[in-house]
Amino acid sequence: MTQYQTPAQQKLDDISLYINGEFVEASSKETFENLSPFTNEKINLVASGDASDIDQAVAAAKKAFHGEWGQLKLEERLGYVNKIGDLIEEHSEEIAMLESYDTGLPISQTRKMIARSAKNFRFYADMVKSHLYGEAYQVDDEFINYSVRKPVGVAGLITPWNAPFMLETWKIAPALATGNTVVLKPAEWSPLSANRIAEVIDQAGLPDGVFNVVHGYGETAGAALVRHPDVPLISFTGETTTGSEIMKNGADALKQFSMELGGKSPIVIFDDADLDRALDACTWGVFSFNGERCTANSRVYLHEDIADDFIEKLKQRVDNIRVGDPMDPNTQVGPLVHRDHYESVKGYLDLAKEEGCEVYSGKVPEEYSRGNYVAPTLLLNANQNMRVVQEEIFGPVIAVMTFKDEDEVIEKANDVRYGLAGYVWTKDIQRGHRVAQAIDAGMLWVNSQNVRDLRTPFGGSKHSGIGREGGFYAFEFYTETQIIHVSIKDHHIPQFGK
Repeated sequence: MTQYQTPAQQKLDDISLYINGEFVEASSKETFENLSPFTNEKINLVASGDASDIDQAVAAAKKAFHGEWGQLKLEERLGYVNKIGDLIEEHSEEIAMLESYDTGLPISQTRKMIARSAKNFRFYADMVKSHLYGEAYQVDDEFINYSVRKPVGVAGLITPWNAPFMLETWKIAPALATGNTVVLKPAEWSPLSANRIAEVIDQAGLPDGVFNVVHGYGETAGAALVRHPDVPLISFTGETTTGSEIMKNGADALKQFSMELGGKSPIVIFDDADLDRALDACTWGVFSFNGERCTANSRVYLHEDIADDFIEKLKQRVDNIRVGDPMDPNTQVGPLVHRDHYESVKGYLDLAKEEGCEVYSGKVPEEYSRGNYVAPTLLLNANQNMRVVQEEIFGPVIAVMTFKDEDEVIEKANDVRYGLAGYVWTKDIQRGHRVAQAIDAGMLWVNSQNVRDLRTPFGGSKHSGIGREGGFYAFEFYTETQIIHVSIKDHHIPQFGK
């Protein structure tokens, strides 16, 4: 087996845009620095696209949609989609290392995400063959009415910096499999893996213009993509306020939006729960991925009868979580993605103290002082009215609260503007179903951590999003339903003016 050099051991090339099958510099020649979350030193330079580059990418995508890509037979198109999955798998170790190096996510976790990324392409190739179908309705002996699913056109995909490669493939795979073309605007804080997927897709040999990547800032490249009249689809994953602005900017063009936004998800632990398993799920659910995950169980509600013991065990876990180099397979928590985000999370910890919380944190070894490290942290003595309970922190931080009965905890669980996910732990299965259905969130897990099934819908309610990704639910966004009415008999037609 060939030994791959870690990104820190090799010089990484500067990153270009990928437009119409070519890697090109930005039309303005502008660049921005990509910084290491581990040292805050420059990794490389990234081409900074703007409206001019978006125009070029959209024009190429539109031409491909109406041209070679749109004219391909289904088997040919899905052959390309499967080939992308094969190439990701072939280069999975390299991509996982790039992802860890660029984002600070532990390598043991990025390896699993890259494996899932390859599956996303194979899954959607299979889904299009087996589930992209219409309906037929016969009306007596006069009509057959049937529906077909058609690709929409150019899909504008705007992706986040947490788990960027997997979340990019989560959108790209269904977009391409259903026959659309793509312009991707990745997050500026994590450009390495977005560039790598452009290289993979280029290697797969897709027709020019089918897939394009324009790096840049949200207020320039992102805003131009959202406003563009030839981009009917905008799929965005990110922060809620940004999602709201995107919808406002695209409203005049009556665009279709898919929005996977913020979360402040509760985990409810009753006194009859399997507490050891609940402890495992609770700590993994908020401290994995460095706490930078939308579905993190960032609010824990403990039944008052088990709260003291459970909190002591939480403290022991926090003390023992391995904080370190993300490239070390034994590391469980690495640095946050960017210094600005680090300052935001640290600001919330200061706020928690002001609001009256006891802030209990693990330790960051001194050797990592240059990095964006926030140790796993418990906010004890929290209450519903605190900002640290109401607002998304997006780091390895969990607010700990107690409850007396079922009605009280349901009210508390729902008392935030978000509604992405939730978790319920109890051995009373009737109560598990009851509480799960009472929580206002798009996804609930009972006696489980966040385990994904690609066939099921992913998305939130309230301020956590609009629409669903995953399974055939993605077809509602990436395809247009057309109804065809066919007369099979000379039925009666009103004769006006005869």
